[in-house]
Amino acid sequence: MSHSPKTSVTGVPKSDSPHLGKGHKVHLSNTVKTKGKQQNNKDISAHTIQRMWLSHLDKSMFQLLKRTICAAEHHVTHEILKKVSPLEAELVKDPCMKCKVRFRFSGETFPPFIVFKIFLHTEGLGYKYFSGKSLLKPSSEAVVDACKIMGKKKFYHQIMEDERLFQKFKITDEIDIVTLKDYMQYSSLLDEIPASSGGRNNYWRRLNLENIPRTMIMYDIVDYAESGIISNRLKKEMKYLVQRPKTEEMRQHQLRIVSQVRCPSSLSSLQPLYRPYQQQSQIKHLGRRSQQAQMKVEKMKKAYKMAKEKIASAGTEPKMDTPGTKQKETMVFSTPFFDIVKVNELMSDDELEKEEKELFAWCQDLYINNSPSR
Repeated sequence: MSHSPKTSVTGVPKSDSPHLGKGHKVHLSNTVKTKGKQQNNKDISAHTIQRMWLSHLDKSMFQLLKRTICAAEHHVTHEILKKVSPLEAELVKDPCMKCKVRFRFSGETFPPFIVFKIFLHTEGLGYKYFSGKSLLKPSSEAVVDACKIMGKKKFYHQIMEDERLFQKFKITDEIDIVTLKDYMQYSSLLDEIPASSGGRNNYWRRLNLENIPRTMIMYDIVDYAESGIISNRLKKEMKYLVQRPKTEEMRQHQLRIVSQVRCPSSLSSLQPLYRPYQQQSQIKHLGRRSQQAQMKVEKMKKAYKMAKEKIASAGTEPKMDTPGTKQKETMVFSTPFFDIVKVNELMSDDELEKEEKELFAWCQDLYINNSPSR
């Protein structure tokens, strides 16, 4: 059989130009698909790397914050509480109170912020809070007297506040407690309610950046969590602080580094506000002055320099004090630009003696005139 020049059904048509035909279209579509897949794979890989890097940063941040609250609870509790409330710091420092300050994380987003709360340990003996709400019964005369003292407006406001708390929490008094769950809810609510409404006013308070001493790396960690800017002082210790402690000694060493008092990094770049007189004279003023003002300043400088030289020469010459001569007191006020000379003339000895006699005679006349007549 002779072969037909026509192409078969399943074959690809032959052509002199490779850029023509249906096969080229199939090849282009496959190339576009492969390029799209490669680009998609690159995007997925970049997204994975970015997600892993952000996860690493979040883990490092959490480790730093964890070291911060551990150091705050075990090493620098009194220093932090003294900045928040000096009176409470003195109360917690008293060994008879047996108070403990706890630090925890709080917040709905990452990174969290640090909160603290003061706990009182009674060793099973219990404690009793006294407030007007629990002591004054509604049927007693003390409530009537309290209404008269505080006024009707404030009294009604207190009643409305109690009703608002009852409608919100349902358990705001001892008579509302039925189960153990109700008691726990009531005890937790007392910490949140202010003392004016019969509560303890001992809630979880947020630890702000200004409450942390600047001389500790703890300040740099909290600042890094809030602003995202890491300081040079924290960079040097960050690699060691984010490591998981293998031993108790390593953990204690990390806490000591976080709570160690050292020079803040911000003070090294600051210049002192006070400058000696020689440095102040070297400062050039950048403000524009007219030629007439500059000439006036030069004349004033020359005049004050001449007056200063005359005073210095007069002070070197020895002078004998003669009676009847007036003494002079010289005061020189120095400034960075010129000196001000002030001369006060003192009275002579004769004038002082005369004034003393007149004052004595006036006192005698005053005594004689005021003496009782017999």
